[in-house]
Amino acid sequence: MVAGRPRSIDDSAILDAAARVMGRTGPAGLTLALIAAEVGLVPATLVQRFGSKRGLLLALSARTVAGVDAGTARARAEHDSPLAALDALVAGLWAAELTPQEYANHLAFLCVDLADAEARAHALAAHRAQDRATAALLAEAVDRGDLRPGVDVTALTATVQAAVTGAGLLWSLDHRATLPERRRDALHAVLAPYRGAVDAARPRGR
Repeated sequence: MVAGRPRSIDDSAILDAAARVMGRTGPAGLTLALIAAEVGLVPATLVQRFGSKRGLLLALSARTVAGVDAGTARARAEHDSPLAALDALVAGLWAAELTPQEYANHLAFLCVDLADAEARAHALAAHRAQDRATAALLAEAVDRGDLRPGVDVTALTATVQAAVTGAGLLWSLDHRATLPERRRDALHAVLAPYRGAVDAARPRGR
């Protein structure tokens, strides 16, 4: 069997490039040519790899679930406290340098995904991965006494998700601070009434 030509640029780098271009263009302006130019390839190569622009976008959506799991593992490895890990996870989902226009463009892609059954399934899977990660860290915080005993973790998880998502929408309107800061502030506001006495005295992020 003859080996094929080695790939000089792997799929992950192409998907990273696609995400950057998506932030700049929004759905109406995105083309394979722009993504190819971003990564130094020709559009035909992207068609060979992903079949079509929709195929590439679906691959990017599918990768998001693995990204959430990897981000959770990384945050947990870097922080002893489950609440500090959750803080890092919530703030780290979006880059600090992201602009409101780029975020608005990504939201526009999400709206398009909601009308596509396959894309919506990927978006839902990513949301559920975030739910699982948040719930696990909150449950661990309750077990450690960082949150008050008897906390309804399922309900608190839903509130956290709603708060940090809503913080992004508000940020896209008022442009105050950065998106990670706004998401982190929303998390802290939601958790404040539930923090244990010992944890409440600790500096944030420790």
